[in-house]
Amino acid sequence: MSTPNAAAGRLPIQLVGIALPAVLLALLLGTIAWQTGLLELPRVAAEPVAASPLTTTIAPRPFVYRVAGDHQLEDGTIIDAPVAEIDHPQSLEIMTYQVTAGEYARCVAAKACAPPQGRQVDAAYPVTGVSFDDATDYAVWLSAATGADWRLPSVEEWVFAAAERAVDPALGVLEESENPADRWLANYERESSLGRANIALQPAGSGGMNSVGVADLAGAVWEWTSTCNSRTTFDAAGGVVWNLEACGVRLLEGQHRTPMSAFVRDARAGGCSTGQPPDALGFRLVREPSIAEKVFAWGKGLVGSR
Repeated sequence: MSTPNAAAGRLPIQLVGIALPAVLLALLLGTIAWQTGLLELPRVAAEPVAASPLTTTIAPRPFVYRVAGDHQLEDGTIIDAPVAEIDHPQSLEIMTYQVTAGEYARCVAAKACAPPQGRQVDAAYPVTGVSFDDATDYAVWLSAATGADWRLPSVEEWVFAAAERAVDPALGVLEESENPADRWLANYERESSLGRANIALQPAGSGGMNSVGVADLAGAVWEWTSTCNSRTTFDAAGGVVWNLEACGVRLLEGQHRTPMSAFVRDARAGGCSTGQPPDALGFRLVREPSIAEKVFAWGKGLVGSR
C-alpha cells in the first residue's frame, strides 16, 4: 500500500511527465511559426530612430498584369509574356512617395547605406544613383530603425500599386514574325512615344497621385523591385519547357519594365537594361504587416466570409 508521502513524491514526477512534452510542443510550434514568418520577434531600434514614412494602403481589387521576365518558344522566337489575372490580391501598404535624398542620407549617416552615386539635387527630391543592393540595405536599416518590416515590392505588387499608371511591357509583335528587328523597332517606337526627354527630376509629390493614392509613378525615376529577371521557354502547346532565373539582375518598373544588374547605380554607364537606359534609379518600399495585423485581417476575412 502506498503511503501518503510516497504518493506525494510521485506527483511531481507525473507533473514533469505532462509538462515536459507540452513545453517541447510549444517550442516546436514557436520555431515553426518563427521560421514561416507567422511569429515576429521584437526589434531593437537602431540609432538614429527614423520616423515611419507616409504610406498608402491599397485595398484588394482584381487586376491583370504582364508576367515578369523574358519569354520565348523552343525555336528561339521571342514572344510577349502571358497575362496573369489576379482575382483576390492581398491589401498592400506601400510608401506614398519614393524614398527621398534626405531620408536616404540618414541611413548613410548611420553607416548602414553606401552614399548614392552622383550629386543629389535636394533633400526633398527622390534619391537617385542607388542600386538594388543599396535599396535592400536601406530596407534593412529602416526596419531596424522603425520596428516594422520594410522590403522592396515585387513586380506584381508594383503594378497593383501603380494601377492606371502601370505600363504594359508587351510590344504586340506577332509570334509568326521571324525578323528580330521587328521587336527592336516596336520597342523604339514605344519609347519614342513616351516623350521621355521632357521628364525632369522633380521634388517628391510633383508627379501627382494615381487613382489609389500613390505618387510619382512612371516619371523620371525608375523603381527597383525584388523580382529576379528570368527566361521562360514554351513548347508548341503552351507548356513550360524550362525556366531560368537570374537574381543578379533585377527588374525595374517605371515608364516601362526593364532588367538591370543589381549593383548598377547609373544605368547610362552600363547595365542590363533593354532599349533606352532609364534616366534615374530610385525606389520605394512596402511595409509588411505585423503578426497581430495578420491575425486581425485573417479573423476579419473569416467573419466577412460568413
